[in-house]
Amino acid sequence: MNESNQKIVRYPAVAGQFYPATPTQLAAALDQYLQTSVQKTKAIGIVVPHAGYIYSGQTAAYGYKLVAGKVYATIHIPNKALVLCPNHTGLGAKAALMDSGSWQLPNGNISIDETMAMALMKECSFLTKDHLAHLREHSLEVQLPFLLRLNPQIQFVPITLSHLKLSECEMLGEAIARVTQNLSEPLLIVASSDMNHYEAHELTLQKDQLAIDAVLEKDPAKLYETVHTNHISMCGIIPTTVMLYAANRLGAKKATLIDHQTSGPVSGDYESVVGYAGIVIE
Repeated sequence: MNESNQKIVRYPAVAGQFYPATPTQLAAALDQYLQTSVQKTKAIGIVVPHAGYIYSGQTAAYGYKLVAGKVYATIHIPNKALVLCPNHTGLGAKAALMDSGSWQLPNGNISIDETMAMALMKECSFLTKDHLAHLREHSLEVQLPFLLRLNPQIQFVPITLSHLKLSECEMLGEAIARVTQNLSEPLLIVASSDMNHYEAHELTLQKDQLAIDAVLEKDPAKLYETVHTNHISMCGIIPTTVMLYAANRLGAKKATLIDHQTSGPVSGDYESVVGYAGIVIE
């Protein structure tokens, strides 16, 4: 795909659908989700959901709050983030990275860290410069208002992933770890994922737990196999697997489940739900 050297501004694709479209309404929603104080932890990565905020915003906020600390207006997450998300649209390359430009949001803009993006592409041969995969993808966009609210100075690199082989997940995870080790400041790796989709509430909780247990064991190969063997429709299986490989290489010691819910209590439909989990890797 040929792209000009002009820096791209990626405009909101799902503002007003997945989250509030005005700065005032979005700030109020984020502050409501983030209001409960928690003790700060030094996280390597987090798994957070990406549905509409009415369904999964609180679960995502629990993960971000644990990283941000007690007073999220003044104690920030790191200045750098890598956000890994699944490709729901089918557009673009299988491992698509935006290497420059910015993402516009109702509550501001987040710039892409060009130096980190270049380093990642040098370390992983199949990472492709491609903004098309990001054009309409919601699963990464919905994470950014949280990141920006918690740290207005943050820069990030967005990577959208289609289905990869386990060996490719390991290669990308190892590449992320190598780049992270060469950074002069901390990096937060965000894996955007919902859990099981459109089955009954109790079955979804059971299937989700199988995948959650593998993440809590910090075992990317087990997670990959468990999700495929048990037909768990965890859309962010690839981002989460990649993040675990990177976190293990970076010395992860433990994983903690912060929250686990389904859409049932909000929608009132317990026959066809989506699962949401927040997990922090330290």
